[in-house]
This record gives sequence, C-alpha cells and structure tokens, in this order.
Amino acid sequence: MPLILKNMKKTDLLFTIILIPLDFLMLVLAALTAYYLRVGTFVTEIRPVVYALSLAQYISYTFLLALLWLLIFALAGLYAIKIRRKLLQEIGKIFLACSTGILTIILAIFLQRELFSSRFIILAVWILSILYVTIGRLIIFQFQKYLLKKGYGAKKIILIGQDKNTQIIADEINSKPQLGYQIVKIFPTFNQEIKVQILEMHKNETIDEIIQADPNLDKETTFDLITFTEANHIVFKFSADLFKTKTSRLEIDTLASIPIFEITKTKLEGWGRIYKRIFDIIAAGVFIILTSPIMLFAAITIKLDSKGPIFFSKLDNGSPVQRMGQFAKPFRYFKFRSMIDKSDSLRYSQALQEKNLRSGPLVKIKNDPRITRVGKFIRKFSIDELPELFLVFIGKMSLVGPRPHLPEEVAKYKDYQKRVLDIKPGITGMAQISGRSDLDFDEEVKLDTYYIENWSLWLDLQILLKTPKVVLFPKREAL
Repeated sequence: MPLILKNMKKTDLLFTIILIPLDFLMLVLAALTAYYLRVGTFVTEIRPVVYALSLAQYISYTFLLALLWLLIFALAGLYAIKIRRKLLQEIGKIFLACSTGILTIILAIFLQRELFSSRFIILAVWILSILYVTIGRLIIFQFQKYLLKKGYGAKKIILIGQDKNTQIIADEINSKPQLGYQIVKIFPTFNQEIKVQILEMHKNETIDEIIQADPNLDKETTFDLITFTEANHIVFKFSADLFKTKTSRLEIDTLASIPIFEITKTKLEGWGRIYKRIFDIIAAGVFIILTSPIMLFAAITIKLDSKGPIFFSKLDNGSPVQRMGQFAKPFRYFKFRSMIDKSDSLRYSQALQEKNLRSGPLVKIKNDPRITRVGKFIRKFSIDELPELFLVFIGKMSLVGPRPHLPEEVAKYKDYQKRVLDIKPGITGMAQISGRSDLDFDEEVKLDTYYIENWSLWLDLQILLKTPKVVLFPKREAL
C-alpha cells in the first residue's frame, strides 16, 4: 500500500474515493444502532413499539436513504478533492448535511405517514449519523496525516522567490510534512535558464505544483510563469500581496474586454440569504419550543414582581418600541420587561448619563436604578431577549447578526458604522461572543463587519455554540 501511494500523485483523489463507501457504511451503522436502541433496550419498556416495519424493510429503506444522503454530502462539499482538509470545517459540513438528510426523512414521513412513525429512531439516526461519520473521517484524517509524515503521497513543489515571504512558506512546509508538500527546489526568480531546469526535473519526477511565493515579481515574469505551468500541466499557485488582496469580496466582470472588479457588500445575497433564512426559521422554531417553559416562568415572575406589562413593547408616550432592521428600516420590537414600567425615557436624563459606561452612540448605564429584581436576573442570563426568537421566526431579525440598535443611536452613526445595517440584526453575534456589553462600539462594528464579509452557515453555528458560555460566564465589565 505505501509503495502505491508513493508512486501516486493523486492521493487526495484516492482518499476522497475512500470516503464515499466509508460514509455509506457509517450511515448504515448509525441507522442499525438506532433501530436496536429502540427495539432492544429500556426504551421499549417506556414506550412499546407500535409501527409495523420489519428489520428487512427497515434495512432496505436504510440503504436507499443512505445513497440519498451521499448525494447530499456531495452537494455539501464533503467530497471536494483536496489533500488538506480542516477537521472543524468538515464537522460543520457533516452537521449541516446530516440535518438536511434528516429533514428529507421527516418530509417523506409527513407526505406518506404510513412509511414510518418512530420519532426516537429519527432523532437517534440524526445524532448517531453525525457522530459515526465524524469518527470515520477522523480515522481517515489521522491515517492520511501519518502517511504524509512518512513522505507518502506528498505533492512535489517548486517555490519561486527569494524574499522573507518565500522563507516563511519554506520553513512552514519543511516543519509540517502533514501539510502534504515536499519542496524539490527553490528558485530566486523565473527565467529561460530556470525554465530548462524545471523541465528536466519534470521529466525525472513529476512536479505537481509551482508556487510563486514572492508577490513582488514583475508582471512579465509572472505571466511567463503562468504560461509555462499551463503548457506543462503543472498547478500554479501564488502568494498574493496582502495589501492588494485585502478584501475577499471581489466579483469580476468585463467592460470593453477589460476586467472590472466589484467589491460586494456581503455573501448574504442570493442563495446565501435564502440558506440563512431557512436556517433561521427551523432553528428559531426549535428554540421557541425548547425555551417555552423558561419564557412562561419569566412572564409569571415579571408580573408578580412589579406593576406593568410583561413585555417591553411600548415607549413611555404609548408609541410602539422600534429597532432598526436591515437597510435602516425600522420594525416593531419587543422583549421581556426588565425595568420599572414607563422609565425608558429616563435613559437620556443627566443623572443616568453620568453613569453611562459606553462611548459613542450607545448607552449602557452602570447600576441602572430602573432595573427590577427579576429584571436583573433575566438580564444576567439574557432571558429578557428570548421573545426575539419570534421576531426571527417572522423575518424581522436573524439568530446571528449585529445588535438591534435604537433609531436615535443609528442617527448618530458615522458612515463606516452604518455598515452593520447591511443585514438583519441578530439575537447573538460576533460582538456578543467576543466582549458582550463591555466592548467598545468601534470594535463591535469591526467584528460585525467581519461577520458580514465572511458569513457562512458554519460561522453561524460557531457563534451559536459559543453564546451559552458567554451568557453563563460573562466577562467582567470595565468599571
């Protein structure tokens, strides 16, 4: 096996092919485990089996659905051919792909109820498929890393450059064989003489890639290098000047045959917007169900603790509470009341402004006297914001995004700060998990801008998973 890998230049393709039957096996194993957990454990004593589906029928459905899931995995990018895979990104894709797969099963059951009716098995298959597929991939990753460390399957590359950047890249590759690269030669530049040397090397042992590590080579040399790699079927990569590629939000068009670059505002346009909305609807619905006992308890305690409505939905003058949504469009906002009724207008009084901890347009009052006893508790654990889940469900907010700010605050924003209004406000976000209320507003804008420019469903999941820790163990505010 090692000899085969040593002579093989497309080991990334080999490992990708191996993943397909491995994933199929893990999915079938997850389904069978879920089945035997349901029919052969204490679960049967709690709830007897009522569906009439034999093991043979169950296995046939399992094989069919596993094949469908492999297609979903492929669409999720889990079979992209590359030698370097980031495990955390893979786990995120596995979670999303398995969740999509289980939703197709739920939809099938809804459309044809006699197919199956065990909610336990459906939930167990979802959890176990994520677990088993992740374990399978972890085994493959570790095996691949082991082979790369031994020098099997590494791509043979040539570096072009002589600057500090070239040395950094060379040191990284030499110190980390698990990256899957083996440096054959480093050339200071590219010219006719070096071209002949590379061709001679390419005859003796295939050169897989040429990396232009020095971003400051002149255009003529770079174009000559690109033409050379294309003619000889060698992959060309380059280390870009960080200043010239500061933004990854570029879209290319042509005008009069000249390339024109557009800096796009966010990935949350087109399909990205649709994916995020679907995710918001499903996740918000689940969270509403899960947190409904907490919300009911909060509503009762708020009513018993102080006079006034349960929700903060109207201002002192009777007008509805508003927050600024996407593109600075106001929407009606509500959350659990945590302050003395009709005390909101006092936030801009001189007495309270002297206790303002925030710089810039935002207001954060130290030891705010308007907060009730219950209000202090529900604010500490962000329970007051749980009704925002309904605003997410109806499309006014998102689970993840910038904070929903007040109209009078937005009126004071500088132009660059208004960037946070490009997308819907969120219940949680980059700013919340990074610093909560003690974060400087300019830093908050920078974090939200990063989120807007680099959005992905995986990033949303990371933020949502980190939020409970920040809520339960908040950083101390600077006093």
